[in-house]
Amino acid sequence: MQRLYDFFRRHPTGVDTFWAVLLLAFNSLWIVSPHDGTSDITAVLVTLGLCTVLALRRKWPERMLLLAVLVGLVQLIFHAGGNPADFALLVIVYTVASGTTRWASRLALVGACLAPSLFLMRFGEPAPPRPVWEAAFVTVLFTAPFVLAWVLGDSVRTRRAYWAQLQEKADRLEKEREAQSRIAVAAERARIARELHDVVAHNVSVMVVQADGAAYVLDSAPDQARQALETISGTGRQALAEMRRLLGVLRTGEQPEGGEYVPQPGVEQLSDLVEQVRGAGLPVDFRVDGASRPLPSGVALTAYRIVQEALTNTRKHGGPDAGATVRVTYGDAELELLIEDDGRGAQSELYEEGGADGLGHGLIGMRERVGMVGGSLEAGPRDGGGFRIDAVLPLRPER
Repeated sequence: MQRLYDFFRRHPTGVDTFWAVLLLAFNSLWIVSPHDGTSDITAVLVTLGLCTVLALRRKWPERMLLLAVLVGLVQLIFHAGGNPADFALLVIVYTVASGTTRWASRLALVGACLAPSLFLMRFGEPAPPRPVWEAAFVTVLFTAPFVLAWVLGDSVRTRRAYWAQLQEKADRLEKEREAQSRIAVAAERARIARELHDVVAHNVSVMVVQADGAAYVLDSAPDQARQALETISGTGRQALAEMRRLLGVLRTGEQPEGGEYVPQPGVEQLSDLVEQVRGAGLPVDFRVDGASRPLPSGVALTAYRIVQEALTNTRKHGGPDAGATVRVTYGDAELELLIEDDGRGAQSELYEEGGADGLGHGLIGMRERVGMVGGSLEAGPRDGGGFRIDAVLPLRPER
C-alpha cells in the first residue's frame, strides 16, 4: 500500500489524467443526451476543455485556470448549460488557491464568487420570477461550494508555507549546531595541542639533558649516571601520565585505569616542577609572595604551563651557565608570574607572533592561554641579557 501511495505521489499528472478520463466517460452521457440550445460541437468542446483542466491542473495550474475561464465564457455565450464536467471548475479553484501564484489565486476567488451568479442569471428559470430572498438563497447555495474550495486550497497553501518555514528553520539550526560543533572541536584540538606541546617539550627536554649528562659521566661517576637515569625514568612516567590524561578526552566513554584522569597541575605543583628543573641542572630561584589561596582551575593550569614553558625555553636557549628566577605574586584581584633568566636570551623571531623559524609556538601558546583567562603577557629580551616573561592573570571567583 505504501508503494502504491508513493507511486501516486511521484506521478500526480497521471493520477489526474485517470480521473479526467473517468469524467470524460461520465460526461459523454450528457453529450449524447438531448439538451436544448446547445450544439453537439459546443458540448464536445466544453467537455474536452474541462477534462483537460482536470488532467493538467497540477502541471500547469495557471494555464488551466485561464482555460477554465475560457470554457466558462463559452458555456455562457453558446448557452451550454451545466454538466457533470463542471466539477473540474471546483477542482481548479482549489488547486490554484493552494499554489503560490497570488494573481491566479485572486482570479480564482473572483471567479468562485461571480460564476454561480452568472450561471443562475443565464440558465435560471425565467418564469415565474422568484422572490428576492429565494434568489439570494439559491445564489448563496451555488456559490458556497466554490468559495469553500478556494478557502480549503488557501488553507493548504498556508499550512505548506508554515511547514516549509519550520523546515527551513530546522535546517538553519542544524547548520548552526554543526558550525558550533566544528568550532568546539577546533578549540579542543588547539587546547590539546598546547597541552601536548607543554608536556612533551618540558619532559623531553629534561630527559635529553639528563641523558647527555649520564653519557658524559657514565665511566667516571657511575652513581651520578644512575641518578640521571632515575630522573629520566621518573620524568618519562610523568610525561606518560599527563599524556594519558590529555588523550583521554579523545576517547568516548573510556577512562584510564584507576577510574579517574590525572588531576590538572596548578600553582601548588610549581615547587615540584622547580625541583625537577633543578635536578636537570638549571639553578632556579623560586619564591611565592602574598597569601596563597585556591584559584580558578583555568587560571591555575595557565600559571603552571607558563612557568613550565618559560623554564623549558631557558634550558633550550639560555646556555649551559644560565640561571632562572620564578616569582609568583598573589594580589587582591590578580596573580602575577615573573620568570627571568640570565642566559644568552632568545632571538627576536622566537617571541614575535608566528615564530619565523617555527620555534615560537610555545610563546604563542602562552599568549593564547593568557588571553583565554583575560590576562596580559609581556615576553622579550631582558635588560642586561637573558629573557623575561611577565604574565598577569585576573582572579575571578569560581561559580
